[in-house]
This record gives sequence, structure tokens and C-alpha cells, in this order.
Amino acid sequence: MQIDERYFMDNAMQKNSIDDVVASNEKVLWRGKPNAMSYVLANMLKMLPIALIWLIFDGTFIFFLAKGMSSGDVPLGILGFIIPFFLLHLAPVWIWIGKTVKAVREVRNLEYAITDKRIIIRSGMIGIDFKFINYTEIDSVNVKVGFIDRIFRVGDIYINSSVNAGVLWDVEDPYKIGNALQRVTTDIKSDIQYPNALRPDTNPGYQTDYTKNPFDDK
Repeated sequence: MQIDERYFMDNAMQKNSIDDVVASNEKVLWRGKPNAMSYVLANMLKMLPIALIWLIFDGTFIFFLAKGMSSGDVPLGILGFIIPFFLLHLAPVWIWIGKTVKAVREVRNLEYAITDKRIIIRSGMIGIDFKFINYTEIDSVNVKVGFIDRIFRVGDIYINSSVNAGVLWDVEDPYKIGNALQRVTTDIKSDIQYPNALRPDTNPGYQTDYTKNPFDDK
């Protein structure tokens, strides 16, 4: 029996985009990506002060050691101890570099979509991961705009849930998107939990449909 390896390779690559996971009866109300510069810079600044202090302290010590070795005051034999020591002691610097590289790789794959059925978050550093958040799981939607966010005119939308929480990082028009998402969440949760009671007669049951997209400009 001959196995077609291309079948498995092709199917492994099928679910790489949001379009691949959107159902045929699902309407995308909004989709977007994070501002790459804001995302990377925010991650860089998180550990930068600690990394700089560590680097200055160790760099000064290494400088005087090298100076002592060049003048013969410090024996070269201690290099076998000094090199491994500082490679380990500079761990905060390596962690900061690693987090920065990780952010650069992550932001390429980050993408968000809000549909009339759920919220989709595409992510991943090497492979592609998808997180699906159903509207019935959402407890609240909060918007946070930090210092770096203000510079790039973006913000973070926190989707709070005891089941499956998520964050839409560094999106443009965060207040507008956050308010629209809260409205959609309320509409659809009401439609599911209280059909006909809180929904209009033209929308019985879980059939919420928007004649005007709530994410479009007024």
C-alpha cells in the first residue's frame, strides 16, 4: 500500500489563515492585525531597565578584568571560570533578547477576527494556533491604552472569561472596536439566552444578523 505523503503535508498547511476556519454560514464583522512596531516595542520595554542595569554592571566588571589581564595583573587562567560565570550571570540580558526575538516572530502570525458566531485569534511563533472565544463565555470587554499605545494610536482589548479569555493586542481604534464588540456580545448572548424576549420579532432565536455592521464607521 502506497501512502501519498503530499496529502498529509497539504492538509497540515490548510488551516493557516482565518479564512480557513470561518464557517460557510459565519459572517466576519471585523478583522485586523496588531501594529507591529507597537507590539514589538512594548515587549522590548518590559525588561529593558533590568537588562540595561545588568549589562552595565557586568560590562564594567568585564572591562576592568580585561584591562587587568592585558597588563598582567590578573592571570589568564581565571578565564575558565570567568567566561561560564558571566554567561550565566547575564541571564536577564539573554531573556530580554529572547523575548524581543519572540515578539518579532509572534507579531507576524497574529491576526484577529470578530464574527457573528465567535471571536477568532490566530497566533503562533513557529506553527499556527487558533483560539476561539464564544460570546456566551464572555464576562466583560475592557480596553487598555498604555504609553506606547498612545504613541502609535492603538490599544489592547481584553476579553475576560472564566473559560477562554484572550487579548486583541495593539489594534487601531481600540475604543470603537471595544464598544462594538461589547454590543455584539450583548446582542448575541441575549439572542441565545432570551430568544423572542429581548430580540425583535424579525430575529427569533439565535439568528442575529446585522443590516448595518456595528464595526463600520457611523
